[in-house]
Amino acid sequence: MSKTLIDIKQMVKTYKIGGETVTALHRVSLHIEKGEFIAIIGPSGSGKSTLMNMIGCLDKPDSGEYLLEEQHVGKMNDNQLATIRNQKIGFIFQNFNLLPKLSAIENVALPLLYQGVSQHDRVERAKECLNKVGLADRAYHLPTQLSGGQQQRVAIARSLICNPPILLADEPTGALDSRTSQEIMEVIKALNEEGRTIILITHDLGVAKQAKRVVQIKDGQLFENGGNFIETSALS
Repeated sequence: MSKTLIDIKQMVKTYKIGGETVTALHRVSLHIEKGEFIAIIGPSGSGKSTLMNMIGCLDKPDSGEYLLEEQHVGKMNDNQLATIRNQKIGFIFQNFNLLPKLSAIENVALPLLYQGVSQHDRVERAKECLNKVGLADRAYHLPTQLSGGQQQRVAIARSLICNPPILLADEPTGALDSRTSQEIMEVIKALNEEGRTIILITHDLGVAKQAKRVVQIKDGQLFENGGNFIETSALS
């Protein structure tokens, strides 16, 4: 059975900005196997957010191929892409993206509501996910009653609710202090040890080095050289 999870070949993405064509991704190729923990690091404007959108099926490339579990993502329609996002990819964002009027457990359970899962099952599965991130005792707190680190744990629990094989973390520690950031990284590493594939997007070299594999993106191109970085000062 193939271990290949993601296979990106010669991906190109351009945008029209002020009458000019900007190439955000230039012939990017990337191979990720099941169970990997990979960090993609780059400064602002390097193309990492565009690459995240491609991997997360939030956008489609202009050319090149993107195979996810041997399925051609670039050929899918919007409904098919939505299904992939719902079933295959859990998203973790820098700013948590929690609904302020919903409790922690309601935020975690929300994706299941859209799937038509019964209330009882939604609650039970949300409790399991909150317990996994060490936040079972805050299940009925609102986001405003939680610290930044606790809010990110809720967001991680929400990303797990549909049991996706991939977690796509976009600057997951960017809004946190150093101690809390490390706590969140320990949670993410534990999820990888369970077998989930982690793709972490960051500008922070210290965060990136905690992944098992590091790829640098600069000017829309990927570089991988055994952990040796190009112009590391630009990534601070």
